Amino acid sequence: MGFEPTQYESDASPLIQDVSGAPWTPLFWHACTFNPTAFTEVMMNLIRNPNINSSWLFRADVLYENGTVPDEISDSEAVLPRPASFTGFDLEQTLVRRLIPRNTLRDQPLDQTCLFYHSCEPDGQLDDSEQHMVVYIPHVSSPIEMPFYHPAVRGVAFLHEWNRSENTGRVSTHYCFFDDVERAPKLVRTAFHLLSTLHKHGQGTTTGYVKRVHHDVVVPQITMQNTYAKLKEKYARKLIGTWAEVTDPTKHVFEDLGIAAFLIELWKQMYQGTTFPGFVDIGCGNGLLVYLLRQEGYEGWGFDARKRKSWTNYNAKGETTPDSEDLPCLREHVLLPSIITAKEDVADSLDHDESDIDVQKLLHDGRFPEGTFIISNHADELTPWTPILAAISDCPFMMIPCCSHNLTGAKYRAPVPKDVDKSNSAYASLVIWVSGIAADCGWEVETEMLRIPSTRNTALIGRRRKPDGTDVQLDDIVQKYGGTAGYLDNVMKLVQVAPRSH
Repeated sequence: MGFEPTQYESDASPLIQDVSGAPWTPLFWHACTFNPTAFTEVMMNLIRNPNINSSWLFRADVLYENGTVPDEISDSEAVLPRPASFTGFDLEQTLVRRLIPRNTLRDQPLDQTCLFYHSCEPDGQLDDSEQHMVVYIPHVSSPIEMPFYHPAVRGVAFLHEWNRSENTGRVSTHYCFFDDVERAPKLVRTAFHLLSTLHKHGQGTTTGYVKRVHHDVVVPQITMQNTYAKLKEKYARKLIGTWAEVTDPTKHVFEDLGIAAFLIELWKQMYQGTTFPGFVDIGCGNGLLVYLLRQEGYEGWGFDARKRKSWTNYNAKGETTPDSEDLPCLREHVLLPSIITAKEDVADSLDHDESDIDVQKLLHDGRFPEGTFIISNHADELTPWTPILAAISDCPFMMIPCCSHNLTGAKYRAPVPKDVDKSNSAYASLVIWVSGIAADCGWEVETEMLRIPSTRNTALIGRRRKPDGTDVQLDDIVQKYGGTAGYLDNVMKLVQVAPRSH
């Protein structure tokens, strides 16, 4: 059954009484089976993660909490709360949060006081019911100051009423309107949406819902999103306007901006006080990620089996080989890992009568200078090879699995994990399978769910080896995961053999 709350009449009497005399108008209510503890937990989560309610928002920075200012907040950023008192309620907790929009060119951040209350019982009287309430008070004095992403009201209240003996209750939303502001349909719809989200998350707690996805495990949300916002403002408009591929530019541009922001912040952690060793993007596709990272000052290059139209825009000279040959940062290579065979064994694999490709220059053995950071972003056939290549050259890596292939380069359905607590989706199975390869190669695997516009957003990071991580037999690992029979034939299908102009 869908969410079907009851709407209060426009002239309904207030359910909460502001000591200041400001009127609070009830809008919607709905029955619930989650108790006051669950209500408080859900509201705190919604306060700390406002993006749950609004896609216009990145996050909330807490500037003040119960009389203290968080250590990461400077004195100049500290903001005092705006108090409010209600008849029959005692104040329990006070926070001030700053709502951070995704697009700071369109909307400004907004400071907002968040107040937690519970009902106080008269002396000597016991009641079978209790009430808890959370109130949002934006730090503005008029509707015109309110950013687009927040309802243009003086305050928003969420009331939870609970019957202890029956274990039932109801939740409701309330507005404190600005003077002379009409009850606009948009404001009513927002109240409906806010109650719907609260009810959904609250009811989820009663069914034993456990959050499976945990963001910001490796890189803090604030630093990553701040870097993303800077990159977006700096590059997005031009990149979308000059997009050379037939694919949707908005998806790819914003996705790669997010990945670039994450890598930049990860590398700040890893290489603080040291020289960045360079990166290589295997299976780099359109080359945008390589371009962004190089524009931000990180030396590196990428390769793919076929040149893309975008490479003309993103390819730049600058890397010099020992023989002083200038090379572009985006290059055509087919990966033939050194663990399989030598280049000389495959010179006859292409029909030279139909191809203008120099086989010896086309093939790459997957060996890189020690310490080079390997990026494997939706690299498909190269994904399961990533931790193996990293082990061979002693290089840290990050891979974002996408389409499932095995070590032969063929399409492959990774086995469903035996752990019943894990998802049995094809993507979850792939992630667990390649994580197993990485672990067997001696890597301590870290997992981060990236904040990017893609359902394929699991990043697997190997930046440290296990204590015995270097004592592994890679040939045995390759055989354990199916071997490499047919690899060369499969990857050569990726090569465009027809003559083409450059």
